[in-house]
Amino acid sequence: MTPEHTRLVAALRELRAGAGLSLAALAERTAYSKSSWERYLNGKSLPPRLAVRELCRLADEPEGRPLALWEIAESRWSGRAVAASTSASAPPSPADEPPPPHPEPSPPAGTGRPLGRSRLLVLLASAYTVIVGGVAALLFLLLPDSEAPKGEPLPASVPFSLAPLCHGAACEGRDPMRLICGIGPDTLAAYRTATGAHVELRHSEKCGTSWARTWGTEIGDRLDVTAGGPTHGVRIGNADDAAAFMYTEMTEVNPGSTVRACFRPTAADGERECFEARVGGAAAASRAPSPSLPPGSRG
Repeated sequence: MTPEHTRLVAALRELRAGAGLSLAALAERTAYSKSSWERYLNGKSLPPRLAVRELCRLADEPEGRPLALWEIAESRWSGRAVAASTSASAPPSPADEPPPPHPEPSPPAGTGRPLGRSRLLVLLASAYTVIVGGVAALLFLLLPDSEAPKGEPLPASVPFSLAPLCHGAACEGRDPMRLICGIGPDTLAAYRTATGAHVELRHSEKCGTSWARTWGTEIGDRLDVTAGGPTHGVRIGNADDAAAFMYTEMTEVNPGSTVRACFRPTAADGERECFEARVGGAAAASRAPSPSLPPGSRG
C-alpha cells in the first residue's frame, strides 16, 4: 500500500473499532458485503467514497478527515496524479510537430499565433498537474498529519499487519495516526466542554502512549495533553480543522500513569476546562482541580 492508502485504512479501522462494528454488522447496515469490508479494512482494495461516508455515519463521527484521506489515496490509486505528472514531463513528440529547420522569429507585438497540438496538450497537462498537486498539498496541510515534526519521513512500505512504528519514549511528541498507533485505541475518558466541543483521552497499549483528540471545535480553540512529562498541544487553525478530528501528539505512559487534558476555548471569556484519567483505570471523565475552572463543576 502507498502511505496515502495506509493512512486511510488506519482511519477506517479506528472508526470501526470506535463504533464496535463487526464485518457482519457493517454488511447488514450498508450496501457493501462482508467480504468487501474485509478488503477495505485490510488495504486489499480502495473503498468507494460512499462506503467511507457510510462508516462515518455508523460511527457517528465527522466525515471531513476520512473523506480528505480518501481523496488523496484515490488520486494515487487511480494513477491520475502519476499520469498527469508523466504527461507534463514528456517532451513533445516529433511525429506531432517536426522541429523547424531555423529559429522562428517572435511574432510582432499585439498579434496571436495558434499553438501546435502537442504544445497545447503539454500546457493542459501542466495545468492539470498544478491543480491536482495543489489540492493534494492543501489537503495534507489541513489534515492532522501536518502536525508531525517536519522532516519526519513516511515509511516506504508498511507491514500488512499495520504494526505500530514506535513505542514508549520513541513516540513522544509524534503523530498517533502517522505512526499507526491510532488503530483501535482505548478511550480513557470523554468530556464535552461548555462550548459543545468533544474531547477524548486516548490510549494505545501497543504503543505505550496516550494523546487527546477533539472535534466540534471553533477556530482558535486549543487542546493540550500531558502525563507528567512534556505537554503537547494542537490549535484549531481554520474551518477545515474545526470540521475534522484534531489530535495532539503522543506522550509516553505506563500502567497507572495519570493523563490530563486541558481545553482552552478561543472566546475571550471562555474558561479553561481540564479533566484527567488513569491508564488502566475506569474510562470515566473527571475534572482536575484548576483555579481557572468554574467552582463545583463536574466532568
